[in-house]
Amino acid sequence: MSPPFLRRNRPHHANPPHLCGGSPIGSRSCTILSTSPRSDLPYAAPDASVRTVRPSTQHLLDEIRTLVAAHARPDLTTPIGGLLLSKVGTSAPDYSLTEPLLVVMAQGGKRLLLGDQVYEYRAGECLVVTADLPVTGNFIDATPQAPALGLGLVLRPAAIAPLLLEAPASRWPRTTAGLPAIATGEAGPDLLDAVVRMLRLLDRPADAPVLAPLIEREILWRLLTGPYGGMIRQIGTADSHLTHINRAIHWIRDNYAEPLRIEDLARLAAMSTSAFHRHFRAVTALSPLQFQKRIRLQEARALLLARPGDVAGVGHLVGYDNPSQFTREYRRLFGAPPGRDAARVRATVVQPVVRQLP
Repeated sequence: MSPPFLRRNRPHHANPPHLCGGSPIGSRSCTILSTSPRSDLPYAAPDASVRTVRPSTQHLLDEIRTLVAAHARPDLTTPIGGLLLSKVGTSAPDYSLTEPLLVVMAQGGKRLLLGDQVYEYRAGECLVVTADLPVTGNFIDATPQAPALGLGLVLRPAAIAPLLLEAPASRWPRTTAGLPAIATGEAGPDLLDAVVRMLRLLDRPADAPVLAPLIEREILWRLLTGPYGGMIRQIGTADSHLTHINRAIHWIRDNYAEPLRIEDLARLAAMSTSAFHRHFRAVTALSPLQFQKRIRLQEARALLLARPGDVAGVGHLVGYDNPSQFTREYRRLFGAPPGRDAARVRATVVQPVVRQLP
């Protein structure tokens, strides 16, 4: 049983699995905002029942909020490699393709939908993602006056693998196969303390080249030795089930318009077909075909913003030979046929789209 502070939210079957989507492939964590609420999305209405933050971490969260608000940019980036900051003043639904990330929420919250699983995290809590996943979500209680504030740290296998050698193998319990690639839970004081020190380096650029890598190692060590350890260890282990499934995920992401052969993907993942199906769904909450469909449709939405009126051509570019099937599946995901949805989005985009953390 998972520790109570590592909550994998109970499956929410009221929402059909086809609601997930992905962001334009070339922009990884970038999102395309929906222009109107969808009743079948995990709507995040203002909620007075905000979780209580520990007194021991309140001062840390206060400083994180101040630093994120001061340094966040529309494109998420910072001078420190792998450190991302997000400041979002809208609660509109978004569709994003994540990458492996630690996300710490400092203000507000977010509710995510992956397949039929719903995850939620708020101020003082964190999200851990260990694979590229197409998710749909809403920020909670985010307004221009009180934006959602969060930070992300990219989880790199090359940074995690050496840490696994810093302790005897007996330190690491055997990892259970089939762990999901996403979880939410409390960000403890030790983790938040390291995060604060990383953010302070944004005001001390001369120190960042030396100290940022050390603090990154500390943050990763806290994750490895905490309740998320089983998930994080799989990123840094070359022969883990997650690493094998990620090979297939990356192939689908990079070749989404190509026909998908399960036998070839299973061979790429060094698994039997049945084992591949089982582990792929355990990691992503989707079948390989559903995963490919989310990415195709999200990329189509991005292309339609740049190529209005060419619905059939865009459908063909992302892998649909049948225009009727493309329109039907697009409507199912985004709530309107391609041309109407793209026109609606273009009509409401009056400023550059702000990238968001998942």
